[in-house]
Amino acid sequence: MQDRQKTALSRRGFLGVAGGMSAATVATVAALGPEEAQAYNPGEEEARARYRETDHVKAFYRVNGYETLKK
Repeated sequence: MQDRQKTALSRRGFLGVAGGMSAATVATVAALGPEEAQAYNPGEEEARARYRETDHVKAFYRVNGYETLKK
């Protein structure tokens, strides 16, 4: 068993390489510097109210007992 050549990366070797690569990635991102965040503008279409209490919605509330929550 000891005579086999080690051509594959062992678990410890793999974890060491992965740790080194992640540290290098973090260092690269940190070197690029922070970017200013852009606010998301949903526009009028996404911001408008869509909820309508129609007959089927009222029936759903009544059947599922939501009428009892009203005071």
